[in-house]
Amino acid sequence: LAGTGRRKEGPQMSRKTEILQSIIDVWCRDQDIDAVLTHLSDDLVWHYSAISQPPKHGKAGAREFLEAYKAKVRNPHWRIFRIAETEDALFVEGVDAFDTADGHHAVVPYMGILEFDGDLITGWRDYFDRGSADRSAAGMPLPDYTRALTARPAVLEPSRRTRN
Repeated sequence: LAGTGRRKEGPQMSRKTEILQSIIDVWCRDQDIDAVLTHLSDDLVWHYSAISQPPKHGKAGAREFLEAYKAKVRNPHWRIFRIAETEDALFVEGVDAFDTADGHHAVVPYMGILEFDGDLITGWRDYFDRGSADRSAAGMPLPDYTRALTARPAVLEPSRRTRN
């Protein structure tokens, strides 16, 4: 999967990747917080902005974050460019693109780590440039070199059946 530039389908996809695909689908389809929470453990530690904000803890913390985020985000389009996997984690490179509540289009490249215990995510850390994300959400265009990074083919993105 990593580095192929093509989306894996069906039985070739690992269980952890299937779970991430499910989260991408339910979030991009209708930002279904309850559906996302089904994939998270009760003792989750989620560092949405790992170096600029304190983590959220448990499903209650995840719900708090997702409700606040949902209020700001319209038309999410979440794509993953690369995935590496270990026995208990996925390492992903991707981009979150969305419209803001005030009408700007934001594009946020990031790296993330999802830690698993069985089929549940116990740790989630996203690393991105907070200043660039805030400028993008305010309507400032990305530099050309960043746009080139975010235009690459995805290995995971919302399933066709979930797109608006």
